Amino acid sequence: MWELFRPDIAQYVKKGLIWASPKTGNLLNYCPFLRVIPADPGNVKAKDIYTCDIYYDRPDDCRYYPVTIKQMLNDECEMLEDKDLANPVKAQQELDILMKDSRPAFDK
Repeated sequence: MWELFRPDIAQYVKKGLIWASPKTGNLLNYCPFLRVIPADPGNVKAKDIYTCDIYYDRPDDCRYYPVTIKQMLNDECEMLEDKDLANPVKAQQELDILMKDSRPAFDK
């Protein structure tokens, strides 16, 4: 569908793998559609905000991510907060609630 309706996204797919450089075909380290809104430097508690430029057209891998807090830790996910690190069990419960419409809850 991307090839027909979103060639700007399709150009980053190579042999069914996402995200590949349109120029070299090499897989990228980061999603090319992830945007960072830098934190206010005047606020020491502020964090960068990450947004998705293709949110409504994102691939299924993105729709169902994350499944577990452990996965987020392994991926060094920027969405983790200090409170999540302090209590990963509670964080997993909150994640399951947040993602309930996107994917099944994680089974232990």
